Amino acid sequence: MQKLSPKSEFQRGFTLLEIIIVMAVIGLILATVRYTTLTDDPQKEIEQHVKRLQVVFNMASDYAVINQLELGLRIDEKKRNYEFVAFGQDERWMPITEGKQFEKVELPDGVYLELLLDGLEWQDEDSLFDSRVFDEQLSVSNDSVEIGSDEDKIPPPPQIFILSSGEITPFELTVKYQAQTRNEEDFEFMLQGQDTVPLKLVAPEI
Repeated sequence: MQKLSPKSEFQRGFTLLEIIIVMAVIGLILATVRYTTLTDDPQKEIEQHVKRLQVVFNMASDYAVINQLELGLRIDEKKRNYEFVAFGQDERWMPITEGKQFEKVELPDGVYLELLLDGLEWQDEDSLFDSRVFDEQLSVSNDSVEIGSDEDKIPPPPQIFILSSGEITPFELTVKYQAQTRNEEDFEFMLQGQDTVPLKLVAPEI
């Protein structure tokens, strides 16, 4: 049997187990980051926040492919938060229980989200079904909507798909900061996704 040289062994690449371990370590690091208030440098703080979302989104895509799951990113512009969800066997979108990096993130004061899908601004009302972004298997029918307390209501499906095939829904997500003092200025960062990861980060001009 021919023995592989050290160079040949190096070129074999990473195993699936090694990739999972690296993702887990990164997830633990990211899970320790929480944003409730901003420091004296809001632009640097929000840039780190956006980069975290960029990294976690890429991780979610890898997670979807490895586990053959359909995932999504649900964005609530009014409540100023976002959350990664998975499409379960009961045909409902539910929060991902594995990995704290996928938990819901609440934005700090002064930070807002604006989502564009296929060049059209996201609307909270009927555009979910009119846009035809969701097919019959991944959408939620009106019959499944229950009336009751907030805890009993079925959460809406995500606006952004992260599919097991490695594909994603094209989108633009703008993270805006509105100045809280006279000495500050408004600025914004943008994350752009087109068909597959990685996402593109567009930073404000200095």
